[in-house]
Amino acid sequence: MDIDVLGALDVRENGVSVAPTAPKPRQVLALLALHADRVVPVGALIEELWSTTPPRSARTTLQTYVLQLRDLIATALGPAGPDSQDSRDGRPGRRTPKDLLATTPGGYLLARAGGTSDVRDFERLAGQGYRAMDAGDFAGASRTLGAALDLWSGDAFADVPAGPQLAMEAKRLGESRLCALDQRIEADLRLGRHREVL
Repeated sequence: MDIDVLGALDVRENGVSVAPTAPKPRQVLALLALHADRVVPVGALIEELWSTTPPRSARTTLQTYVLQLRDLIATALGPAGPDSQDSRDGRPGRRTPKDLLATTPGGYLLARAGGTSDVRDFERLAGQGYRAMDAGDFAGASRTLGAALDLWSGDAFADVPAGPQLAMEAKRLGESRLCALDQRIEADLRLGRHREVL
């Protein structure tokens, strides 16, 4: 799965978007995508969707949203064919929606299965840029931090209704973006690129 959250939410499998248009399933996918390859507890998803006042049917409704997401993933996976892919347990076979959006004890896990994540790419590039700054490699820092900033197309989760967790994560990511921008500007100034910075 290829995951983009630094702007509009876009999660793709085989190049096909699996992002729903309905607001609450979109929130579920956004939180799972942000924490791809890690279990997101059911309680965290319920809090994201309904804050401190979940309905009695919250767990059942959440399960319905997960089933809707799996249906979208199934469409993206397409029909089974001779070019079967490995399942997550390493045995030959076709990946299923449950391989990519797994139910675990206490939560759900969205598996990237070798795909990309713009958040992880941003954090990796920004870290490299900060290390280049510390080493006095201002050209490398400017280039790497510029590449990190190019991953952004707008505010994080720009088109997703934000509950308490997504709002907090969007704020954290926005602050990380500003830090990277500040360091890139500092690197450019040290390289004498005052006119370009202005």
